Amino acid sequence: MKQSGSRAGEASSLGIDWLWFLACAVASSLWCVTAASQLSATFDEPIYIVRGLDAWRSGSRGALMKLGTMPLPIDVVTLPLFIAERWCGVQFDTPSALVQLLPWARAATLIFWWLLLFYAWRAGRALAGLWAGRLGVALVACEPTMLAHASLATTDIAVTGCLLALVYHFSTARDLAWLRRVGVPTLWYAATVLSKASGLVYGPLCLLAVEVTQRIDTDQEVGIKTRLNKLKPFGRDLVQIMGYGLVLVFLYCGSDWRTEPSFAAWAHDLPDGALRASTLWLAEHLRIFSNAGEGLVRQIKHNLRGEGGHWAYLLGAQRRAFWYYFPVALSLKLSVPLLALPLLVGVLHPRTLWNWANAAAVALLLFSLTARVQIGVRLALPIVALAAVGLAASVAETCRSLTTAWARHVCAAAAGAGVVWTTAAAVTVWPNGLSYTNSLWGGTEHGYLYLSDSNYDWGQGLLDLARWQATRGGGTLDVWYFGSDPRVSTPPLRLLPLHIMPIEHPQDVLAYAHGRLAVSTTFLYGTDLTEAHRQAATFLRTLEPVGRTTTFFIYDLSQANDRLVLPPPR
Repeated sequence: MKQSGSRAGEASSLGIDWLWFLACAVASSLWCVTAASQLSATFDEPIYIVRGLDAWRSGSRGALMKLGTMPLPIDVVTLPLFIAERWCGVQFDTPSALVQLLPWARAATLIFWWLLLFYAWRAGRALAGLWAGRLGVALVACEPTMLAHASLATTDIAVTGCLLALVYHFSTARDLAWLRRVGVPTLWYAATVLSKASGLVYGPLCLLAVEVTQRIDTDQEVGIKTRLNKLKPFGRDLVQIMGYGLVLVFLYCGSDWRTEPSFAAWAHDLPDGALRASTLWLAEHLRIFSNAGEGLVRQIKHNLRGEGGHWAYLLGAQRRAFWYYFPVALSLKLSVPLLALPLLVGVLHPRTLWNWANAAAVALLLFSLTARVQIGVRLALPIVALAAVGLAASVAETCRSLTTAWARHVCAAAAGAGVVWTTAAAVTVWPNGLSYTNSLWGGTEHGYLYLSDSNYDWGQGLLDLARWQATRGGGTLDVWYFGSDPRVSTPPLRLLPLHIMPIEHPQDVLAYAHGRLAVSTTFLYGTDLTEAHRQAATFLRTLEPVGRTTTFFIYDLSQANDRLVLPPPR
């Protein structure tokens, strides 16, 4: 009878677990789908859709490799569009059809979102039981920044979900047969790298963190030399996972079996001699391009020199790179409860912070100090997911460790209140999750002063701007805009790219803009692309805006005086 009751209890708990997971997944997906319908295309989405459809039509992923974009997420979000093309027998004119295609592409990202939520749930359970799994999936599902990127046809949720799956399967199969220990992680490592080139490094770092954490936990009394010896099997497994995984990556990306023009051009420029002759022959006969290596190498180069040579923008300053960019950006973009959880656990039971999910998050955070591609906190979403899972496990263990019932209840209530707080933040900021800035930094309204680009204004605010203009009498509205949505040239909007115009002095803006001018916050307060950009932004910051949407300031220049009043220091 006792065994029967125990089984019934387990079945009931499992049923509640599944209901909780489905509730989190469905509710967050509704947030994403409804938010996506309110947003214009972000800067990256149009080119992803164009190149992704071209890849399906031609069978070549060379165009994506030249962007340094790994193909798996792009293949997934454009597959429904390609199927629709084949079904209808008509090829979409991608730029003009973007308005119709974008919602379907964005909805396909939910495949990776559900993958991420599933493994947040499973990883939490593996670390600290049922309640850790429930809290882990809730923390991920309610986090505004995570929801924002799950609403877009981009790559950041995909790499986060695949990386979490990789770490989960690796951590739970260390003493099992080769297929579970190496084979399954190999597939997820390949998927991680195919989602984003950063997975090439993120994967091994996380796996090392897992192995070290588990070995130290189980072998606390063993010496360092013995412990290092016990890591040798891990080294062999890691080499196999990475080696076989990269083979799968190259096979998936394929090749056009052509020469590389840039390689041939470089060989032509070498000094005369035997080296030039042999290199030129190799460049003209090595027909293996494009391939996965081209995309990976391009991203490695970007990280070494910074994205496209652009400067990073943080806290009102701009530089080539800030070593502390991602820690500060995370402190701005994460909800207050998620930032507060490690402090709460650290006070009550710091030992519970030691688990493989937290260790992997810390490893990635430390690695981020070396990163020079600083174009948004989206590049650090794996840190957020791992930390949410690890902290959920820490909270569950902390609650169990408390000796009195009332203390356990207070701890659980605090965790529940944190989920409610984060959910309220997500509901309040909808649909502008990309712009979310927590209350510690003054809230979303002022977030543009501290971060730009995909952290705040990634070009997603055109529809909001058009609605603003429609409620104020219509007419033409000039737009200086950070983005690539073709609707920026659809009346009543008219594109006015001041940063590429011959503006030598701030007041020269008045020669091109005479009426209402909407300026995206990234162009107004982000990094300066050109001298014309700097001069125009300097002038506009001296004027009083007549209106504001989340990502645009609107000015009326019809009565503007051409006398320049310099602004206070930024």
